[in-house]
Amino acid sequence: MRFIHHRAVPFWALLLGAVLPIFAQKSSAPTQLDTAQSQDLSEVVVAGSRWSQAMNHLPSQVDVVSKKNIAQFQPQTAADLLGLSGKVFIQKSQQGGGSPMIRGFATNRLIYTVDGVRMNTAIFRSGNIQNVINLDPFATERAEVVFGPASVVYGSDAVGGVMAFSTLQPHFGSAVRGNVDFRFSSANKEQTAHADVAYGGKRWAAVTSLSRWDFDHLRQGSRGPSDYVKPFYVLPGLAGDSVVLQSDSNLQIPTAYRQWNFMQKVAFRPSDQWKIEYALHHSQTSAYGRYDRHNRMRNGLPRYAEWDYGPQLWTLNLLSAQHLKKTRWYDQASYRAAVQTFAESRIDRSMNGTDRTVQSEYVTAYSFNADYTRAWGKAHRLFYGLEGVLDDVRSAGEVVHLDTDSTEPNYSRYPQATWYSVGAYASHEWNASPKTTVTSGLRLNAVGLDADFTSQLAYFPLPFASAQIRDEALTGSLGVAHRPNARWTFKANAGTAFRAPNVDDMGKIFDSSPGMVVVPNDQLKSEYAYNADVDIAWKSSAGVKVDFAAYATLLEGALVRRPTTLNGEDSILYDGELSRVESIQNAAVARVAGVHFAAEVPLAPAWLAYASINVQNGTEVMDDGTVSAARHAAPVFGTSRLTFRKNRLRADAYVNFQGARAHDRLAVEEQAKTEIYAKDANGQTYSPAWYTANVRATYTTKFGLRAQVGLENLTDVRYRPYSSGVSGAGRNVVVALHVQF
Repeated sequence: MRFIHHRAVPFWALLLGAVLPIFAQKSSAPTQLDTAQSQDLSEVVVAGSRWSQAMNHLPSQVDVVSKKNIAQFQPQTAADLLGLSGKVFIQKSQQGGGSPMIRGFATNRLIYTVDGVRMNTAIFRSGNIQNVINLDPFATERAEVVFGPASVVYGSDAVGGVMAFSTLQPHFGSAVRGNVDFRFSSANKEQTAHADVAYGGKRWAAVTSLSRWDFDHLRQGSRGPSDYVKPFYVLPGLAGDSVVLQSDSNLQIPTAYRQWNFMQKVAFRPSDQWKIEYALHHSQTSAYGRYDRHNRMRNGLPRYAEWDYGPQLWTLNLLSAQHLKKTRWYDQASYRAAVQTFAESRIDRSMNGTDRTVQSEYVTAYSFNADYTRAWGKAHRLFYGLEGVLDDVRSAGEVVHLDTDSTEPNYSRYPQATWYSVGAYASHEWNASPKTTVTSGLRLNAVGLDADFTSQLAYFPLPFASAQIRDEALTGSLGVAHRPNARWTFKANAGTAFRAPNVDDMGKIFDSSPGMVVVPNDQLKSEYAYNADVDIAWKSSAGVKVDFAAYATLLEGALVRRPTTLNGEDSILYDGELSRVESIQNAAVARVAGVHFAAEVPLAPAWLAYASINVQNGTEVMDDGTVSAARHAAPVFGTSRLTFRKNRLRADAYVNFQGARAHDRLAVEEQAKTEIYAKDANGQTYSPAWYTANVRATYTTKFGLRAQVGLENLTDVRYRPYSSGVSGAGRNVVVALHVQF
């Protein structure tokens, strides 16, 4: 019998149970219970303008994941860290991954920053990406999420939002101090260790961080759709590949991987007005299997014997300086010069094939930011700055002949290319009254792309050997935040954003799905987004907090895959298979609208209830005029939590949930992906509803020792987040130990 979740899942009762006390509660003493899930109206955030601002002065919705919540919920990766907010949906195609979705957008329509430096590169694709796992949750001080377009400050790609990570900072005038962490998780036999140490003198300060993770194959739950079970794996051998039946059919093989991260910061304060800092970040993973590709079948056998991502490497060298002195042109100035290197690869081999294909990508990203702020009296504050980015993309391909132990060159995924962006922006904050703040901004941006396809011509009869894109964009925003009293905040915001074509859009050659191949297109322009949103927040004298947001975004000239021809042919032979030709084109109009609701209710001095729910709907106009669901608009999702905290003990009982997405509400390009979705009673793909029940407790001693035990997915549900190629963890015991010195 096929297992299908009921639509009326119990999380509705849990959600209502957390929200209804708002209307039942009459009075109680304000609690000191510490949470970072609901909006703190007085919290200071940086991501909105690159400078400190009170959250209730910003017209945009901003959410903060604090260090305390990171420590309490122990995210295994930076993607899981973002999911703690309850407002960011996380998709995974393999255990070594995590692709955030925000307000119906994902991947290259979102911006990642680390200590103010843009991480997005010219090969960020429209499909799901896993670059966010380069970041270390243990070395993260806080993460801020800006919801909605933010191109005025961040330039290209900031269509759906910005995820700004702030890492551990060196502090002057402090003694030597540090932290050591160990963690074990049963669902993937995780073995994690972390250590950081910091020193601060009068003029010099430093912090060092080192983390290592070792994840075995991930075990999914035992109760759920049988479509998610792949009870075999391929064992390569000299005499041929073998299909091996697993002793535990719920193990997802191959999903194991390892990772280590290193961070070193050194800060120098030559005077009270200047601070200079150098930071080195390095992250490296082992090779890891892309699980959804290992689920593909052909002629009754697995399609691939190998489909792995090679080791993923990221290095950031950042030199920054802050000048805190009132001058004619600014009160504060910040300068950042950064060089990042990225390396990734794809390795695949057909079942019983003797040729292994390897495609490798290398990106060197140079960036410079100069940001300034200047205040005039108490009413006006100007934020302005300049940004320059240059990405150098190098791509290579080769075939390894296993039968002869030889190699030969092969076509690369990308051309050899450079991509640049130069922008200038200004944002004005006007405190029209003590209760009202109006914020407006403009950005002028120029982008360019130069690509050389010479090395591809031997493999594909492309109609051009080189390509060039030049484009400009003017974006703006206007918003207001009104605070009629200490309890209420009303926000309204309108803005535009753009995403310029990058090397992945214009130049890639790859198989998007069985029987389809994507080829280059040198006739691309930027896509533009137009957004409006409102946010209402309320806080009672008893500590109750409520937050409601609604938004709508229109994306014109959207860069999407559409059928095309190559030299007059609509199909070509690719990887031994006749494949329909597609390319990225400015061919769609997409619309996304949604609402978010969150509530936090103190039930007693030591008890706190919290609930968050997100509902969104996205559509995209297809090439034939029909309307499809937007791929990255997630089903209804959220979290509900009950927290107890007293003295040195904190305990949380919480439920994470997702609603169902029926077959006819899947994006057209998703409907045929039987390797990642379950099947309904009619044999059609769909994404079932699910919820997980979890508990976690932390006890902190007075000697700087913190012990934690968690039990996740208590009912051992077999679930798979929407659009994901790998299931979430089954019943999972987490044990963590933290030592502070």
